[in-house]
Amino acid sequence: MRMGEFKEITEAVINGEIEKVGELAQELVDAGKEPSKIIKEGFVAGMDIVGERFKNQDMFVPEVLLSAKSMHAGMDIVKPLLSDADSSSEGTVVIGTVEGDLHDIGKNLVIMMIEGAGYEVIDLGIDLPAEEIVEAVKEHQPDVIGLSALLTTTMPAMENTVEALEEAGVKDDIKVIVGGAPVNQEFADEIGADGYAPDGSTATDLVREMTN
Repeated sequence: MRMGEFKEITEAVINGEIEKVGELAQELVDAGKEPSKIIKEGFVAGMDIVGERFKNQDMFVPEVLLSAKSMHAGMDIVKPLLSDADSSSEGTVVIGTVEGDLHDIGKNLVIMMIEGAGYEVIDLGIDLPAEEIVEAVKEHQPDVIGLSALLTTTMPAMENTVEALEEAGVKDDIKVIVGGAPVNQEFADEIGADGYAPDGSTATDLVREMTN
């Protein structure tokens, strides 16, 4: 991957150097670099490498979280400078943990990695009744919705949510990805989800496939 003039900031994102990313982002802005290029060739390029390393178990959750925080430090400086034309994201993803489940660490990691790929992510939170998820889909009209469950006892809530999306007539307009420790591809197929992601990196790849 050609990092070129954004090599230093890309590496700082990968290494989770929060302060340095902020400083370099400001330097690039002051040097007149295009905000959209700083994001794509600096932040997104860095998070792509982080995603690959995480998938290959060369990086672990604490390091990924630091990289994501670094990216956000840079985004805080660059994002306000984007023109309307530049600020359009790759797509919109709504994500949440299903009813009865209070776990959010895995969900938050997935959110950070999808944001790192340039998508707008709307975090609905945890313990979400199916109706609430349906309303969020109607309101935000996302390209993809991600459902998370960490307990076998809350897996049926995923199926209920997919059914509720179908009954509301919005299921055909979106792609549904499911994930979480007890979930697998077979279960995803069984409940009519469009994809299964065991981790944040795979979720990001799936979202890209589904929106391109």
